[in-house]
Amino acid sequence: MIISVASGKGGTGKTTVAINLALSLEDVQFLDCDVEEPDAHLFLKPDIQEKKEAYIPVPQVDEERCDYCGRCGEVCAYNAIAVLKGTGEGKGSVLIFHHLCHGCGACTLLCPQDAIHEVNRAIGVIESGYAGDIQFVHGKLSIGEIMSPPLIRQVKEYIKPVVNTKVAVTGKKVSNRKNPAGTVIIDAPPGTSCPVIESVKGSDFCILVTEPTPFGLNDLILAVEVMRKLNILCGVIINRSGSGDKKIEEYCENENIPILMKIPFSREIAVLYSRGLPIVGNIPGFKDRFKNLYSTLLKTSYETNNSN
Repeated sequence: MIISVASGKGGTGKTTVAINLALSLEDVQFLDCDVEEPDAHLFLKPDIQEKKEAYIPVPQVDEERCDYCGRCGEVCAYNAIAVLKGTGEGKGSVLIFHHLCHGCGACTLLCPQDAIHEVNRAIGVIESGYAGDIQFVHGKLSIGEIMSPPLIRQVKEYIKPVVNTKVAVTGKKVSNRKNPAGTVIIDAPPGTSCPVIESVKGSDFCILVTEPTPFGLNDLILAVEVMRKLNILCGVIINRSGSGDKKIEEYCENENIPILMKIPFSREIAVLYSRGLPIVGNIPGFKDRFKNLYSTLLKTSYETNNSN
């Protein structure tokens, strides 16, 4: 089962939920896909055993073969290529904006003169290892890079070997799908933009972590809309419960969204967080609560898949 943990805004306790859930289970793989500012390693303290660079393919033009027809610039959906045609006897040129390139390969495929080939450009690193029995993987986007989805995709390639199963999807349709042998927990970036979508895509369930504030409610609504567009089951965990109003609970009730857990507004939890320590193992009862949460996710996913 693939469980992603997301939030409409930063600072709600998303990583706190993800790491404590991982520490409560067995046969777990933890992927920190918040590649712009990964911090799960501060709590899990993994022994990093492998480090490798992550790349994105970008075009390189052979000026001797190029006739500056402009086809590559026309097919680039991201405006990463500009072709300047020559005037008179002057030679043209091709400008490539590497930071805008998504590595789709359209320019290489559709160049009439076969004058473009791809080269790898480093965008960050992927580190993997173990935190106890937890297999740990995270990505670190290089400073100055503006696109994290390619790195997130490469982090997700570390998901354990898979087995083919049949699960129900939308409506009456049933399709073959690949599921991991164990449990995969994905710590997604905050927000509702492309990095979040890339992280949660393919999840069996998404836990949305929020806080009882007006900002928490506003961004939770946006996150729920994203999950519904992606047809991903979701539920809510309210962090710092008791510190605000009841509007989150009213919204969830009206929208038929399950509230999976409430984590109290607690000085003890805040002190543990400031020291880089998880709740599980330091406050009695929370490990059982997270185990029960996992059982609820399994049951909800099973019942939904078998009701369609």
